[in-house]
Amino acid sequence: MSDDPATESLAASLFAEVLISEQLARHMVTRALPKGMQLSHFSVLNLLAHLNEERTPAQLAAAFHVNRSAMTNTLARLQWAGQVHIRPDWDDARRKFVSISPAGRAARDAALASFMPRIADVVRDLGPAQVRAALPVLRRLRERLEEES
Repeated sequence: MSDDPATESLAASLFAEVLISEQLARHMVTRALPKGMQLSHFSVLNLLAHLNEERTPAQLAAAFHVNRSAMTNTLARLQWAGQVHIRPDWDDARRKFVSISPAGRAARDAALASFMPRIADVVRDLGPAQVRAALPVLRRLRERLEEES
């Protein structure tokens, strides 16, 4: 704990703003997602689409800082919806690999189309220059927090 009250006050203000902004952003995105899609579903589909390669359930759980059972539940729902393919590892039967399906890519694209206009409005309202200026600070904050986990 720091002995500097000004630093502690600044830290408290920073984290209050980040946490409240995160809650509000989640709420905005969740409301805009297609019926039946949860934010966790979108997040997994978005990562798989972005990477465009297979991942193990353990790798996905680590990427989202959730336990394996939570990721297994999410993947089971995505598989049931036909949005991911889960196959065994041919070299190690204990392991599986997950990839996004064409239906999953379409669902992810539909989700993006549903909420990106709202996010773009926020960026326009704040001003692109301010958003560009904030990104390095937010990125470094994320990286620093990842070091803690």
